[in-house]
Amino acid sequence: MAEAKAAALLAREDGGAAAEGSGRGGGATWAQTLGNVVVSIVGTGVLGLPYAFRAAGWLAGTLGVAAAGCATLYCMLLLVECRDKLEEEETEEPCDVLYTYGDLGQKCFGTIGRCSTEILIFLSQAGGSVAYLIFIAQNLHSMLTQFMSPDGFIFAVLLPMQIALSFVRSLSSLSPFSIFADACNVLAMAIVIKEDIRLFDHPFADRSAFNGLWAIPFSFGVALFCFEGFSMTLALEASMAERKKFKWVLSQALVCIMFVYACFGVCGYLAYGEATKDIVTLNLPNSWSSSAVKIGLCIALAFTFPVMMHPIHEIVEARIRSSQCFQKFSQNVGGPNWLALHASRIMVVTILAVVASYVPAFGAFIAFVGSTVCALLAFVLPTTFHLSIVGSSMSLWRRLLDYGFLLFGLVFAVYGTFTAL
Repeated sequence: MAEAKAAALLAREDGGAAAEGSGRGGGATWAQTLGNVVVSIVGTGVLGLPYAFRAAGWLAGTLGVAAAGCATLYCMLLLVECRDKLEEEETEEPCDVLYTYGDLGQKCFGTIGRCSTEILIFLSQAGGSVAYLIFIAQNLHSMLTQFMSPDGFIFAVLLPMQIALSFVRSLSSLSPFSIFADACNVLAMAIVIKEDIRLFDHPFADRSAFNGLWAIPFSFGVALFCFEGFSMTLALEASMAERKKFKWVLSQALVCIMFVYACFGVCGYLAYGEATKDIVTLNLPNSWSSSAVKIGLCIALAFTFPVMMHPIHEIVEARIRSSQCFQKFSQNVGGPNWLALHASRIMVVTILAVVASYVPAFGAFIAFVGSTVCALLAFVLPTTFHLSIVGSSMSLWRRLLDYGFLLFGLVFAVYGTFTAL
């Protein structure tokens, strides 16, 4: 899933975002940036799209994907415009670090703005991590039904493994698994489409085009979850050698992704109809090719789970280190209390495993995360920052457009949450 690339979201302090710690631009070409955009956005969330199309109808689902993609693109460009405006207003010698998402929150609303942004990123990462566990457990259960339930796989297999991997602090040692996961995602989509085409000789009389207005927020929420690489926008823009071309590159990438998402969702729903499951790989027959894809996805995601958890652990450990009790204890023992930090990692992973065991359905869960946290990150914060930083120099229609997106984000978060629940 794309969330695995988000370890750099809070990276201003630790230099995790490669380009953001090295000056006013990176060395990535437009082609490399295009690939990075696709890798940052496309993930296993796309495997829930056919189920969203089943809930909304193939036409409503397509419109939902298109609307989510266009709205996300617009708000991504708002963030870039905010940073450009701040750079223009710098009167002193330029700083060595480009503004990050959290920095924009700090610039607009001080500590509260940064904290709110980090909390939303934290919740987004936590939601993605839970989705990882659900996805892996359900796919393992589909292949090994006779051994244990999905919850059994979470606690007996995944939890001990992830606790052990949580002590790996070097992200570079896990990066090959992220690439492997992306390759498995592409392979899984290809095999699903192949199976879809094989089933196209079946009648499509029961495939609904539109299932009512209530289903559109659900499909929009799932689609928004699939575009969740949103918070990587500034890091990706900073990585380009020719940053002025980023808007064009981003637009091309989003248009292509929207087309692929719509085709994948329509094909999956038309192939399986009302039998479409919330993880479409569960619809695949028990052949060697589909089993190989499931196993590859499970292995890759199990090893990229620690990458997903990295910003969560950083936020938790930063709060522990800043606490007076921890500082006093560290002084008494002559150094940092690594036991407390490791214990916090075990506790966080265990809590997420418990949450995953109580989630009733993958499709509903990613719609819930997309409708709440992702909507706030993608629409509410960017428009708020844009109005605060650029608002005075904008035309009336641009301000009205921003206010429209802001209101839409708030209303959608409320109504979309109700629909998903």
